[in-house]
Amino acid sequence: MLFGSICVMRKMEIVETALRFVEKINAGDVDGIALLMTENHRFIDSLGNLITGRDEMKKGWEIYLRTVPDYRIEVEESFKNGNSVMLFGKASGTYSPDGKVHPEYAWSTLSVWIAKVEDGLVSEWRVYADNEPIRRHMRDAST
Repeated sequence: MLFGSICVMRKMEIVETALRFVEKINAGDVDGIALLMTENHRFIDSLGNLITGRDEMKKGWEIYLRTVPDYRIEVEESFKNGNSVMLFGKASGTYSPDGKVHPEYAWSTLSVWIAKVEDGLVSEWRVYADNEPIRRHMRDAST
């Protein structure tokens, strides 16, 4: 029975790590996000762009959270497979070209995230989302 308990604990730890990562993102806590990443962390956006390394990704989150200061992930369902967790839900926020939140630039989109977890840290964060809602606001703000 001990083996079964260890497997259940391991499954819980993997899901909990992914959900803690989401909590740090929702809190805008870049240092907390970075503490949950492996040194060789990989981020893959919905266009297939890859950023590798905790330090590079920390800079990426700093920039993104300045651009979308109220960025939020709402997880509706999650599934675990091996060391991966699939999260289904919605991403939302407000594009902020000047550091201020303008309600007319709010957006929301259905999204899927895949977190790969190794030794209690997120080794990969992959995003699948339609980015057109925020891109439209970016185009509108530049005209």
